[in-house]
Amino acid sequence: MLERCVWFSLFVVMAPSSALAGAWTLPQGAGQVITTFSTSTATDQFDGGGGLASTPRYDKDELQALFEYGLTDRLTAIVDPGLQHVDIAAPTDAARSGLGYSEFGGRFQFLQSDGWVLSGQSTLRIPGTFDTSNAAAVGYNEVEADFRALIGHSFMLGTMPAFTDLQLAERVRTDEAPSEFRVDGTFGVQVLPRWLLLAQSFNVISEGGGSNTIYGGSYEYYKAQLSAVYALTPTWSLQAGGYTTYAGRNALQENGLIFGIWRRF
Repeated sequence: MLERCVWFSLFVVMAPSSALAGAWTLPQGAGQVITTFSTSTATDQFDGGGGLASTPRYDKDELQALFEYGLTDRLTAIVDPGLQHVDIAAPTDAARSGLGYSEFGGRFQFLQSDGWVLSGQSTLRIPGTFDTSNAAAVGYNEVEADFRALIGHSFMLGTMPAFTDLQLAERVRTDEAPSEFRVDGTFGVQVLPRWLLLAQSFNVISEGGGSNTIYGGSYEYYKAQLSAVYALTPTWSLQAGGYTTYAGRNALQENGLIFGIWRRF
């Protein structure tokens, strides 16, 4: 049962950012495809002091398709293209549809012992547009590089397989956008043979300000996500859940839903 929990951990979807798996790597010759759709809206924003204020309605829809393949037992290749639609109401009155970020890179396992795994991951993120005149493209139009350390632990919670995953990341951004320090955490528990419950936290702190941001300055935001995954077959699974930005500064207060289809081979 513990091995089954580790297999589940390979499909931890880190939406609403990029849908990256946890610290575990795939066995050589094994692969997975995770297709995730997320939709969110915001009518409030966190101001510079962390309080809420109204803002023009901001809607975002994203479709991502994460492809991972085990080149060796310790090295997993990552390709993650995406589509995006952003709509901002009046008085901003801006919209954009097209390619979102496409991510390319890999994850390398440094250590695995007694249920623990330590990995490193690096990816290059290519935007779908370089347009700087459209307000709906701001924040999504610069090349980025993401470097992260990942540590995972699988264990038994009573009679239920469970795992935790912690990721510390430095996201280097260009075109006058501030780089970001990120902390992502996941707790998963297999409550029934076909059901996996996930509680996740996504935290972003900008390293200074920059002109290529919605607010033109430093920002931070903290998101919580709850979801459930149902295994249709040993190779197909479905995911559904929701997330909210529960705190922040100079950031949107987003609320959204996610839906995913997982396929491993």
